[in-house]
Amino acid sequence: MDTKAFFKMGYGLYLVTGNCNGFDSGCIANTFVQVTSDPAQVCITLNKNNFTTDLIKDSGVFNCGVLLDEIEMATIAHFGFQSGRDVKKFEGVEYTIDQNNVKQITKGLAATFSCRLVNVLDVGTHLMFIAKVEDAKVLSDNKVLTYENYHKEKKGTTPKNASSYQEVKEEKGYRCTVCNYVLNEDELPEDYVCPVCGQPASVFEKL
Repeated sequence: MDTKAFFKMGYGLYLVTGNCNGFDSGCIANTFVQVTSDPAQVCITLNKNNFTTDLIKDSGVFNCGVLLDEIEMATIAHFGFQSGRDVKKFEGVEYTIDQNNVKQITKGLAATFSCRLVNVLDVGTHLMFIAKVEDAKVLSDNKVLTYENYHKEKKGTTPKNASSYQEVKEEKGYRCTVCNYVLNEDELPEDYVCPVCGQPASVFEKL
């Protein structure tokens, strides 16, 4: 089976954010879809280990931003390749706050959706959140980022907590332990910086 076929599916990339009891966080996801139009309902799946998942489960609300193709990889790495338990995701980042007191970034988004949970389904490693859209805003008419372009044009990788993560076998070189990017070289320069998440050579492991 050619698992790269999954990259051809009509995914976008999204920044899902939550707030609960004074804690804020966000993570990158590619499983945000509309499920009904009247009422307007959507669903998204997030890994059970994500801090954002806990915030949404406890608060019952979340915000989902549609990423633009022009968004910087540093923003994706900041929200997608580190845990909100370890870093304050919105520290030093420009953001707005929706009517449910959930933060969302102001740059690099095509649209935002303010959502309230109506159901939660356990799908194994992930939880599927089904939610009613309480508000939606169009922020830009520029091209949105697709999951295919994230891999093909931006050379992005998929974190292990993502629902679409695929384990790559029989690789040689060095792998970034933060974002799973693989440098297919025999030597790793001491001053090397990961092109995906910006981490130094010290976080790479030899394959």
